[in-house]
Amino acid sequence: MEKLLEVKDLQISFETHAGEVFAVRGVSFDLKKGETIAIVGESGSGKSVTSKALMGLIPNPPGRIKGGEILFEGRDLAKLPEKEMQQIRGKEISMIFQDPMTSLNPTMTIGNQIMEGLIKHQKMSKADARKVAIELIDLVGIPNPEARLKQYPHQFSGGMRQRVVIAMALACNPKLLIADEPTTALDVTIQAQILELMKDIQQKTEAAIIFITHDLGVVANVADRVAVMYAGKIVEIGTVDEIFYNPKHPYTWGLLASMPSLDGKDEELYAISGSPPDLIRPPKGDAFAARNPRALKIDFEMEPPMFKVSETHYAATWLLHENAPNVEPPEIVQNRIRQMKAGVRNGR
Repeated sequence: MEKLLEVKDLQISFETHAGEVFAVRGVSFDLKKGETIAIVGESGSGKSVTSKALMGLIPNPPGRIKGGEILFEGRDLAKLPEKEMQQIRGKEISMIFQDPMTSLNPTMTIGNQIMEGLIKHQKMSKADARKVAIELIDLVGIPNPEARLKQYPHQFSGGMRQRVVIAMALACNPKLLIADEPTTALDVTIQAQILELMKDIQQKTEAAIIFITHDLGVVANVADRVAVMYAGKIVEIGTVDEIFYNPKHPYTWGLLASMPSLDGKDEELYAISGSPPDLIRPPKGDAFAARNPRALKIDFEMEPPMFKVSETHYAATWLLHENAPNVEPPEIVQNRIRQMKAGVRNGR
């Protein structure tokens, strides 16, 4: 299948009073048309900065893209002037942000906010834009679309506001949809509805999706592939099954262990000890070594390359070196994998 997006060795830094923060340190991945990739990692891992770079939303200053390429249908977005990015942003690439209230204008009706992009990018008349807005409101599952079009954001619940934001993102039939933690502020029931809605919309529109989240658990039924980020780098990437059933990087083990137990038997939640490294002074070897109880001596001395596990699965850990000792995932991770496999077999 044809590649829609290729990110190659992307490097982004921010100037601060304390020094230069190396927020993204050589990120590479690609995305095919109609595919969903989830980028997973804790706060500060660089996943949201990466997504904003794809939209040309890195504020300069203090931020800047120091190197790499963002090839979208062959065009390098990292080098496009702002005027050209304005033609792409919202029309060919759209973004769903974490908090719908910061994405919606409280002084404008929902209808006018959806119609705005249609009139600007699609050159529609107001009457035609209104018809499409009604169809979009209906598509995202909001009842009585004609009446709701005239209402303001404060008249919608949190889940309904997020549906409106999705409708706005879909207005111009984008080829790429970036969802930056779109369900974090929502309760579990609404979260499941929004995730199901995104899957349904993708089937209807064939848009490619980049799904940004800190919660590995929410991506299992959404993504085709998963990229795990830590300290500004992708440390493991593979298909959903490879990441969930055959994880190789100790940080991925930690994320899996942090997921709540499916059988509810665990008395307390697992937490990865320690804190992420200071990216003003990135560590010499594996950035996760200081938090990794199974770290090898070489982890503190040399940064591991991406080792190939399969044609679709790669991980940056010295545990995959041919001379490394055989280290199994912790028991809690093995239990999670067994639970997930059992859940699939039982149709959960």
